[in-house]
Amino acid sequence: MLRRDLAAPCGMNCGVCMRYLATISGLAKRAGTTECTGCRPKNKNCAFIKKSCQWLRERKAEFCFECPVFPCRKLETLNRRYVTRYGTSLIDNLLQIREAGVDRWLEKEAEKWRCPDCEGTVSIHNGKCYGCGTLRKEKK
Repeated sequence: MLRRDLAAPCGMNCGVCMRYLATISGLAKRAGTTECTGCRPKNKNCAFIKKSCQWLRERKAEFCFECPVFPCRKLETLNRRYVTRYGTSLIDNLLQIREAGVDRWLEKEAEKWRCPDCEGTVSIHNGKCYGCGTLRKEKK
């Protein structure tokens, strides 16, 4: 089942975040690390940008591309980090959501991050499959 509430305003797919995957698999609690259920389910709207964005704080936008200053400096900084560290552009994700819709984007994301061995989900952050525990050398 694809969860629309895991599509963060900034273009991050919370469903492939290592903290989210560790939380839903029970590994976070066992390891004593911070649990996370995603930005929207925690009613945070966006953990990275919300504090500096009036549009997100006041819920005037569901996604950053709806903002008149898209992409803002804060999003560009976050995007650079994701492109450099994880090979994923949050801005490209947002453009895909705007073009194809969030449901289609989530379908593509599910395919992109599916483990070929067990069909579990591979984390964007550490390349680990939280279904079978296999560490994927190449991040998608």
